[in-house]
Formats: sequence, C-alpha cells, structure tokens
Amino acid sequence: QVHLVESGGGAVQAGGSLRLSCAASGRDFSNNAMGWFRQAPGKDQEFVAAITWSGRSTQYTDSVKGRFTISRDNAKNTVMAYLQMNSLRPEDTAVYYCAAYGGGLIGSYQPEDYDYWGQGTQVTVSS
Repeated sequence: QVHLVESGGGAVQAGGSLRLSCAASGRDFSNNAMGWFRQAPGKDQEFVAAITWSGRSTQYTDSVKGRFTISRDNAKNTVMAYLQMNSLRPEDTAVYYCAAYGGGLIGSYQPEDYDYWGQGTQVTVSS
C-alpha cells in the first residue's frame, strides 16, 4: 500500500526555519518527480516546489525562491523528499503536502496532476 507521510511541521516565529520530510513507500518512487504543495485557510491549494526524479532540476513558486530548498534521497527503499524552509514569514502559514508526480520530470504545477499525496503537516509562522 502506498504511503506518503510528512513530518517536521510546527510553530515558529517569523525569520525561523523548519525542515519538512516526506517518506514515500509502498512502490518505487525513485523514478517519480516529487512536489510540495500548501493550503492556507480559506485559500486554494498552491504549488510550492518540485524536484525531478534525479534531483538535478528543481522548480519553486516565486514567493519562496531563495528561502526554500527542495531535495530528495533515492538511496533508500523509502524515497525521502525534503523541504528546507528558511526566513519563514507569516504568509507561509499553511498545511504542507507532499505529492508524487506520475512522471520523472516536473510536468505540472497543478495538484490534480499529482497521483499520490500525504496527509499534510501544519506549519504556523507567527509575527
């Protein structure tokens, strides 16, 4: 059974850092692009970052460029995806979701195009 499990969320003050982790298991995700999305209260789910299967290419939404870094580790049986979040702002407050794309490259920034999802982890940034 496929599982994507996020961890690492929490409450921090503005300017702080968090590192989110996503453990993907139940099938071989080493050939899938992975992405992070977020959803703030009352807002639509939005793309945050994605990484190709090899880790050689990444994409970010403009508001997090220079502050967030996505990475992955395919070496283990469970593929890990990470989101290092620095210089956090109150507007980064949201539930953050890990997702696996159907292909190895970053083919879409739309949540409906991602096949597998985690349950989400809450990130709260106070001013």
